[in-house]
Amino acid sequence: MYIVDYMKTKGRIFDIQRFSIHDGKGIRTIVFLKGCVLRCRWCCNPESQEYDIQTMMVQGKPKVIGEDVTVEKVMETVEKDRPYYRRSGGGLTLSGGESLCQPDFAGALLRAAKERGINTAMESMGCAPYEVIESILPSLDQYLMDIKHTSPQKHKEFTGRSNELMLENARKIADSGMTDLVIRVPVIPGFNDRTDEIESIARFSAGLRGVKRMHLLPYHRLGQDKYDGLGREYLMKDTLPPSMEHMQRLKEAAARVSGLDCQIGG
Repeated sequence: MYIVDYMKTKGRIFDIQRFSIHDGKGIRTIVFLKGCVLRCRWCCNPESQEYDIQTMMVQGKPKVIGEDVTVEKVMETVEKDRPYYRRSGGGLTLSGGESLCQPDFAGALLRAAKERGINTAMESMGCAPYEVIESILPSLDQYLMDIKHTSPQKHKEFTGRSNELMLENARKIADSGMTDLVIRVPVIPGFNDRTDEIESIARFSAGLRGVKRMHLLPYHRLGQDKYDGLGREYLMKDTLPPSMEHMQRLKEAAARVSGLDCQIGG
């Protein structure tokens, strides 16, 4: 019988970032996968949204965004920093885009790292059939799950898609016995930065089995130039990042109503 070598599984990425101290424990290598089902107005990686390979102007020069690679090729880069993972508790993190848009590739990458004793994490909003997520969970040490709002209507207005599937998947992931499920909330002025909105997300998160931590990620405009480079309009150009004082108030409110370990950044 012919058996497919999962190390030959191909996927499309747009960046690999080494020596990151975000998106998981310790020192991480972050692999950014192309493709996303949402169109969040504030997205700082607009080049991740389309699965197609694109050309983006960067500092006045055209740059090809997107590369087709195998799991084996990606792991060559990941393996280079194994000593740093061992000392810091770090490892591989998948990000995007939405990693679940390429489930076979994402699953194979996580499996390859896990079988080599490398810690694995995935930053995702859980927007896929649960069967897809369930197939990946055995190879995942930490799930960094984005929950942006509890209102389906407001979620759709700002991201292009309602959130019922994502919230249902959050419950199922928690009930699966996933031991390290962290809820991450991008705090976006005009979208979800009211105290009652953050408290609603915090209450929902506290109701998820085993969830102990919640990260509040303040809005920033670091990706604005990418929209110009792609010939797209940045819809939030007049929106200012929240002040640290406001973020602190939101953090205190979230912790108060939920009992979760809440932090700013993540």
